[in-house]
Amino acid sequence: MAKRKQPADKPSSDNESDSERSLVDVDFEFFDPNPDIDFLALKRLITQLLQADAQLIPVHDLADLILSQPLVGSTVKCDGRESDPFAFLTVLNLHVHRERPSIKALVSYILEKSSVDPVLHSKLQSLLGPAGLASQNHLGFVFSERLINMPVQIMPHMYRMLADEIQWALDDNEPYDFKEVLIISRIYRLTEEEAAELHASAPRTKRQRQSQPNEGAGVYPFHPEDDIIRQFATHTLDYNFTHAQPRGEDAFGLDTGGRMMLIPANRLRDMAVALAEAFPPPS
Repeated sequence: MAKRKQPADKPSSDNESDSERSLVDVDFEFFDPNPDIDFLALKRLITQLLQADAQLIPVHDLADLILSQPLVGSTVKCDGRESDPFAFLTVLNLHVHRERPSIKALVSYILEKSSVDPVLHSKLQSLLGPAGLASQNHLGFVFSERLINMPVQIMPHMYRMLADEIQWALDDNEPYDFKEVLIISRIYRLTEEEAAELHASAPRTKRQRQSQPNEGAGVYPFHPEDDIIRQFATHTLDYNFTHAQPRGEDAFGLDTGGRMMLIPANRLRDMAVALAEAFPPPS
């Protein structure tokens, strides 16, 4: 069923140039995950999140697992319940589902990628190693991904609803009693030359030009909410994809990678509040 609606940015005013008048007025609807409709779109979003490393995870099984818990998590759609989701947010209990092929592969992937950070790896090993998976300190894996042109303003509502749904599940004695949650997201890296070229070529509205400084060389999140989320993380790690294509002098595309953020589960609601303050609905 529909959870609620939220308007997107309204069109720009007439005193802005044609290149800036690119926003449209759209209502986004929030729905519970639907296993009969959302499967193919969810597989695409999983692959988008993990990039070429998706081949290391049984994506079909992971999508099935996510859709098997329709009362936790949300999708965002524009054309009603029967349309494809443009965004998805949910949480999986890695301990309860540890025998699923996709979770076995995901746990192996998480431990491998975290091995470059001894502190984070030790923490995750204590949670996801053989002894950790048999303990009562459950780790939740937050799956969050959306199409690149979806506005960040949908995210505060999705995280608030996730916090609510976890609490409702706990009230019903469902296995969502997490001590911590792990979020995997995506980053890209820019050299000084790439940053200058990207900044010069990217069309931006007047408001964006006024509020955003020039970006230089460094590491950037694909999704701006990650800068807020990492403020609540006890550990953050940027890592390289296993199957990333090598980039020579003539290579096209961005130098992409993944990001892990480990967050105390009891901070999820505070995080949703901070996201709402950072990314309020358009006025």
